Amino acid sequence: MIEVSELTKQYGDKTAVDRLSFTVRPGQVTGFLGPNGAGKTTTLRMILGLDAPTTGTATVNGVPFRHHPRGLRHVGALLDAGQVHGGRSAAAHLAALARSNGIPRRRVAEVLQEVGLAEAANRRIGGFSLGMKQRLGIATALLGDPPVLMFDEPINGMDPEGVRWVRRLFRRLAAEGRTVFLSSHLMSEMENTADQLVVIGRGSLIAAESVRDFAARGTRRCVVVATPQATELAAVLTSAGASIEREGSAGAEKLAVTGLPADRIGALAFENRIQLDELTTRTASLEAAFMELTADSTEYLAGQPR
Repeated sequence: MIEVSELTKQYGDKTAVDRLSFTVRPGQVTGFLGPNGAGKTTTLRMILGLDAPTTGTATVNGVPFRHHPRGLRHVGALLDAGQVHGGRSAAAHLAALARSNGIPRRRVAEVLQEVGLAEAANRRIGGFSLGMKQRLGIATALLGDPPVLMFDEPINGMDPEGVRWVRRLFRRLAAEGRTVFLSSHLMSEMENTADQLVVIGRGSLIAAESVRDFAARGTRRCVVVATPQATELAAVLTSAGASIEREGSAGAEKLAVTGLPADRIGALAFENRIQLDELTTRTASLEAAFMELTADSTEYLAGQPR
């Protein structure tokens, strides 16, 4: 388990992480979300003892990570797949880490096989693609068979097969009772992989809850209606208290309706002899919720006036 309590990190007059508190529990995949510059990587580095907090604490299974002897047996982490010696082979890189952490040498071959790099074991890492380096980073995290695993953007550079493999791997690790903490900007992957979310903005906590609850809290459900009588239906629904947004182009226009349920919309259309070609409830979207709830915390906005 990872516990963060009132964690703060300041660089001069800039506060990167601001009194941040959350818990990452075993047996589930917890996603870590936030806009660029939100403080995610700084938080991960403080959990691992790579950066010292200004105030507050971060513990792994009850104690700071630096107090764990032979750290790879307790926490496996991938923060930057490029931070490896390009002149070494994958096997040599892992063998050195295994020896320094008291891990049996056989684990090198086992994890290389698990991440799909067995045939590249003796190749120099400098010739690896980004996707291969990501796989090597995951192998490094798995080397000590640790109960806690942390990954920062692990699928960058992965092909579709690699993305599916990583998704299945993380869910299997969580099902084994491990703590899996995953940072990513890809909302689709969070929806497919994570059970819980920790969302931060400008270094402060925005939410710590399930993926479903976060998506539902941040967006309003709406009903999408397609009809050749869009103007007439819009007038009827507006009179009944609904809010209408038009989507699509002329000839393929749809109405996005909030404020009325689908069955009431259908009944009003029937009463007013309005033809409906589509009546669909649009479920909550994690991406829409994220954009809405972090809007005030986004530091870098492309194309926006300063």
